[in-house]
Amino acid sequence: MSMGMRRAWTGLCEFFQVGTWPWFDANDAMDDLMPWGRGSLAQRQQPQGGGKKPDMPEDPSSSSRNLPFYHQPVLLQEVLDALLPAPGKLIFDGTLGGGGHTEALLQHGADIVAMDQDDEALAYARARLASYGSRFCALKGNFRNFASVLSEAGVGGLDGMLIDIGVSSRHLDAAERGFSFAKDGPLDMRMDMMSPLTAADIVNTWQQEDIERILRENAEEQNARRIARAICQDRVRKPFTSTLQLAEMIARVCPKHGKKHPATLTFQALRCEVNAELPALREFLAQAPRWLKPGARLVVITFHSIEDRIVKHAFQNYAAPFIDRPEWPAQKLNPNHCLKLITKKPLEASETELQANPRARSARLRAAERLPA
Repeated sequence: MSMGMRRAWTGLCEFFQVGTWPWFDANDAMDDLMPWGRGSLAQRQQPQGGGKKPDMPEDPSSSSRNLPFYHQPVLLQEVLDALLPAPGKLIFDGTLGGGGHTEALLQHGADIVAMDQDDEALAYARARLASYGSRFCALKGNFRNFASVLSEAGVGGLDGMLIDIGVSSRHLDAAERGFSFAKDGPLDMRMDMMSPLTAADIVNTWQQEDIERILRENAEEQNARRIARAICQDRVRKPFTSTLQLAEMIARVCPKHGKKHPATLTFQALRCEVNAELPALREFLAQAPRWLKPGARLVVITFHSIEDRIVKHAFQNYAAPFIDRPEWPAQKLNPNHCLKLITKKPLEASETELQANPRARSARLRAAERLPA
């Protein structure tokens, strides 16, 4: 390993504190996770001639046969159609999760550098995708910090970027993670278990007006004041410690109307606040276009209207050649104009997909392409 590569890896180790990961050997990490070397991730040469592609496993599914189910990726074909993966392309997956989207992109020949803030997801995806060898690189981190992470990794440009910001099936099904109001578990909701803030901290210590605010801002909960008041009244008698305790209290003060559980939006709001999901999305969108090569695609999958609105407005801003205001005598060139829209309206799951995976019903995909410099 050259001195330059060693320095780059030392910086990554310090940034991620990789020595604290039980499955991760920092001494071998450069060889395992940064196989392309500093500065070459975006310049990998396409294979010449016929035959099997380098590092393509004979059976891509063999590495995951003995792993338990983690998550079924949503809008998979739509992601492939938007990103156009192919040999020689480098694509960034900022929400690796169980690796479903990444594996499909790898199967189409692209190289993938991925991130996730959840240690459990990283361990699962690394085991699942180990057979892809040097074509797959997984790093720990929140996608909001992708620019500093990829800079340390020596990446200078990308042929595609993807984030899927919905909660995974694993998070919902694992009661001990505290994401679901249908399973009894601790009020946690952290994607990164090293983060200090939990849902229990919010409902047991925050002021009523602050709880009400996040219910409105993160979930547009119409009963925000009623729920926030009830939380603050009930916690005096007994602090909230479990998901069912909170869900049952909300169902008591807000009787069910329709199919949606009364606690749905409160749990969404708490999860978004614990993981700073909306600020992370805004920060990612502010930086992502600069990392795309001309012709490269940016794809974002959202799961509720607030997220989709943020993406919609950001894409519209980047795709508008001119900007105008009532007080201006004439419109002006838009200094942020750098994308063209691939999807005028968000793509949704097909009926076939919904039959196989009902959790895809809220998924919305938007895509844009980097204009020539």
